[in-house]
Amino acid sequence: MARYLLGVYEKALPDYLSWKERLTSSKEIGYDYLELSIDESDERLSRLDWSRGNRRELSSISSDCDLPIRSLCLSAQRKYPYGSQDRKIARRANEISDKAIDLASDLGIRTIMLAGYDVYYEEHSERTEEAFLFNLRRAVERASRSGIILAFETMETPFMNTTEKAMRYVSLLNSPYLMVYPDCGNVTNAFGGDGKRAIEDLEKGSGHLVSLHLKETTKGVFRDMRFGDGWVDFPSIARCAWNLGIRRYVTEYWDHGEEDWRERLRKVVSFNRCYLDQVAGGENG
Repeated sequence: MARYLLGVYEKALPDYLSWKERLTSSKEIGYDYLELSIDESDERLSRLDWSRGNRRELSSISSDCDLPIRSLCLSAQRKYPYGSQDRKIARRANEISDKAIDLASDLGIRTIMLAGYDVYYEEHSERTEEAFLFNLRRAVERASRSGIILAFETMETPFMNTTEKAMRYVSLLNSPYLMVYPDCGNVTNAFGGDGKRAIEDLEKGSGHLVSLHLKETTKGVFRDMRFGDGWVDFPSIARCAWNLGIRRYVTEYWDHGEEDWRERLRKVVSFNRCYLDQVAGGENG
């Protein structure tokens, strides 16, 4: 049995692929599972309204390809955050999270990654924090009935750019269905590239970390970087995460429209598994 699992963020793959091609390619490249994306685009939001037949079809394709879909990145919360002071947006935020929980349940997804924003396009205030906590509590109650874990991603804004800040809400709600899913790149940026402080921050989530996003960053840059070109200390981060009990990792990377995207992702897998295999004690398997 594999000692850890390495997943791929759906957006690392070209959009034009069919679901069969997407899942088959991910397995051939060397990934263990796929992280589904529900972002603020109409195309991906429409997935929340898939019919039972659509959901069964995707589950069947996933089974046939022998590559499960095990997590869901709910980045639609950037546009529809829990803390919005616009009632229509707040209602839409709750509707989206309810539907995401139902979709996860139907597809066998274990974890929904919540974007750690109270608001993004609005001004932060005490009222946005209060609304965030109120609607978060509602979402956790809904998730607990479905057995789905909600987990905060540490983001790029001051509201929740560290594990410690995410843990504030985990402690307040004190539910086994609310955890933290750190982004090692965002956490590193929160401390100005100081790898030691990034590791100390991850340790503050001990016992409450479900997975780890592997992403490269550097000063002022939070996405679209190639692994090895930034300042994230992946070997040290991996060692810390392993010691904290994390056994699921996801490559957060974006497709750049390159013709050799398969070879590019094989290099990413090789880069990721190099340090993960070291902390896991050798070859994964």
